[in-house]
Amino acid sequence: MFLLTTSALGGLFALLSRARAVPAIIAILTTITVFAPFATAAPTTTTEPTATATPAANQYPLPHVGNLQVHDPSIIFYNNTYYLFKGAPFIDYFKAPNMDGPWTKVGTVLEAPSIIDKGNPRRPWAPTIIHRNNMFYCFYAVTQGGTRNSSIGVATSPTAEPGTWTDHGALINTGAGPGSDIHPYTVSNAIDPSVFIDPADGKPWLTFGSYWTDIWQVPLTDDMLAIENANAPAASHLSFLTLPGKNNAMLKSYPVDSDPQGERPEEGSWISYKEPYYYLWFSRGKCCGFTEKNLPPPGQEYAIHVGRAENISGPYVDRNGQQLLRGGGHIVYASNHDGQVYAPGGLGVLSRDNEPDILFYHYLNKTIGVKDEDALLGFNYLKYEDGWPVPMTREEETSGSPSHNVGDIVRRKGLALFTAWWVWFLFF
Repeated sequence: MFLLTTSALGGLFALLSRARAVPAIIAILTTITVFAPFATAAPTTTTEPTATATPAANQYPLPHVGNLQVHDPSIIFYNNTYYLFKGAPFIDYFKAPNMDGPWTKVGTVLEAPSIIDKGNPRRPWAPTIIHRNNMFYCFYAVTQGGTRNSSIGVATSPTAEPGTWTDHGALINTGAGPGSDIHPYTVSNAIDPSVFIDPADGKPWLTFGSYWTDIWQVPLTDDMLAIENANAPAASHLSFLTLPGKNNAMLKSYPVDSDPQGERPEEGSWISYKEPYYYLWFSRGKCCGFTEKNLPPPGQEYAIHVGRAENISGPYVDRNGQQLLRGGGHIVYASNHDGQVYAPGGLGVLSRDNEPDILFYHYLNKTIGVKDEDALLGFNYLKYEDGWPVPMTREEETSGSPSHNVGDIVRRKGLALFTAWWVWFLFF
């Protein structure tokens, strides 16, 4: 709220003695009344978690709440609007003026089951949304749960309006289907797609994988509707969780419904770039299927990890120099505040010019529930320390360093400039 001091009021009454000033003063007061609400962050419809936990649990800052129940979110910023796509029947998507909402459902990408005849084509998993070539691309996965009988498909739309999407079907198959006998599809699991456009040359890359041999990357054609050199793709293995006491040598192929080498829970990969590094993000640990009575041992639930490289295809290393292909990857964000944030993952990073990067993800709040349908949208603004991403604290966000509050500062400056213009009008 803006308060006028006694001296300020005196100045205003003095100005009122000039007939020319009357409409200007009215305009100033109107400006203050209209724009004052924008000088503080917009209220959210969901109360953010409160920092009441023990210091050990406060290792990570609490999230900004997104005010949307969501699993595996994907977000882009287009035409001054945020668009969010999530895993759901036919792939629900939403739009909002801000990251914390309010989110309005736009529609669904698919109007019928995916044309990929595999698993549950009515409910694609983990979509990724990209805007390129004046076209929206929604990459998605269908799978037979618990197996690597999976496919990654893509749908496109020129406008992102409901009813305008075209389903192009599968780009890659693992376990069964055309091309599933081609490396690396003989050893991988085609779910959790993400697509990154290399700023160095504009080339698009598909990153994917879950369990088995973890995270892989293949190049896309320029129209992003096929794999480049599909019969012998230039695949790169990006991350592989080595297990102590297990055979960590790569097999030539893997069973469709089991992993003889033991579970390697890495998935949900994402690539971002902040000069001079490419960052490979992923979730490690158990993601879902929780109840209050069957939670995994502490530390074995989802957590967000990262590594970096100077080349988009790696090798990626963590901040200790450990290669991700040898089990590396340090934690950026994990469960915190005594369960107010539990098992964060299914992540992405939103980068915009002259704005801080935003790490977004789903998470559970144990005080609300731990079932899959209880998952919530959360996000944190990132800073970079020695080239490594770190979530900002609330104090850092408001201390003048680049943060989401830059927008609030701009609005305050806009108010000051607008008022200053009227003062100039009065006296000059």
